Amino acid sequence: MINYKHQTNQLKLSKVTKKTLNCRGKLVDLTIPAVMGILNITPDSFFSGSRIATAQAVETARKMLADGATFLDIGGYSTRPGAAEVSAGEESDRVVPVIDAILKTFPDALISVDTFRASVARQAIDAGACLINDVSGGTLDPAMFETVASLLNVPYVLMHMRGTPQTMQSLATYDHIVTEVIDELASQLAALRTSGVHDVIIDPGFGFAKTPAQNFHLLNKLDAFDFFEEPVLVGISRKTTIWKTLGITANEALNGTTVLNTVALLKGASILRVHDVREAVEAVKLTQHVTFF
Repeated sequence: MINYKHQTNQLKLSKVTKKTLNCRGKLVDLTIPAVMGILNITPDSFFSGSRIATAQAVETARKMLADGATFLDIGGYSTRPGAAEVSAGEESDRVVPVIDAILKTFPDALISVDTFRASVARQAIDAGACLINDVSGGTLDPAMFETVASLLNVPYVLMHMRGTPQTMQSLATYDHIVTEVIDELASQLAALRTSGVHDVIIDPGFGFAKTPAQNFHLLNKLDAFDFFEEPVLVGISRKTTIWKTLGITANEALNGTTVLNTVALLKGASILRVHDVREAVEAVKLTQHVTFF
């Protein structure tokens, strides 16, 4: 296992996390953390408020961009525990028309495709998306890394997950969760580097093969992921960890989401992936005024 604690301390003395992404020729500055708005083109995502029909997508994108979103993350496959399987063809049929429609209205929008399938990722990039967000970190499609490497200036979100969306919750067993998640991500990152992929965003995978207690522990130790010297994305918006801990529902979990997003920002997150853009942007703006000595 990687002795990340010692190495992270050494890295902090001489190196800093990368703060830019090249999104198909457009340089995105992450010196101030960015917000990624979620558009789920699915009928069964865990948060009902995020289920967007194709006809609604453009107006939802309009609001998110007006509220300050840097990225729009479009997904056509629900990854909530127990979600139904969706074919690659159906997934691409959901996301590609939405990407087309949004870019016709907002040609400068930076669109991320939320998929673990290489074929869907390529079709989305061909339609104008500029970033790939893979919840499996390359573990569910052996063609993914090669596909990303073949695409010019397309950053890749490398997320930690074990198993599949259908089996992941049975695999949340760790002796030392922070070290093991970093080890497993490091192995995949090495494979990405070998493939020639350079712009990578690290996502610890909150809620994916992790219990609420494990999610809180990962969040508390989020700065350990500075080990990678890559931007860190946090996606904890309205997740079970929040609403079960508070004894509420996902629909009532906005305030809790803002609290944990603020913690993530103070611990170094570069991107927040959220259902509620305006509130996340406000958290970013306010935390920019907080300085620790």
